[in-house]
Amino acid sequence: MSTPTAGLGETLVDAASIQRRIGELAAEIDTQYQGLDRPVVLLCVLKGALIFTADLVRRLTIPVEIDFMAVRSYGAGTQSSGRPALSATAEVQLRGRDVLIVEDIIDSGHTAALLRRYLTELGARSVRLVTLLDKTARRTRPVHVDWRGFDIPDRFVVGYGLDHDERYRNLADVRVLDSA
Repeated sequence: MSTPTAGLGETLVDAASIQRRIGELAAEIDTQYQGLDRPVVLLCVLKGALIFTADLVRRLTIPVEIDFMAVRSYGAGTQSSGRPALSATAEVQLRGRDVLIVEDIIDSGHTAALLRRYLTELGARSVRLVTLLDKTARRTRPVHVDWRGFDIPDRFVVGYGLDHDERYRNLADVRVLDSA
């Protein structure tokens, strides 16, 4: 029987640092969206951003609505396919709304670009992006990230919502997957 942390390498971002940074991000986001006439729509990109979204939304003081979208770009591997596809779309009416995409990680940039284009086509008034992790070394498509938690090196990481074959999402830290 393998241990729950078998195959894991170094901790890139520990739980305390994650929580501290989320508080900072929430304060910056609150400042950006103060005084709007309607709640901001937080669009959580499933499944990886679920934990980040839950922690972030509890730290925000602005009115928000939460919705979810699913985008697939990894499958069972450790490299982004570079061809993301929407597999579930938002249920909230987005026309004329301020939307904040909440991502776990920005890698190639293709998923973020697809989401921005899609939400703009739906008529969102503004589309901004917050990500917990930004892996700029893998960027093949330019993408504007409004808020980022941490820049990380080009390593496959798991934990705090990020997975490998649906494992490790429940780890409190962000860790390198050695077997990748």
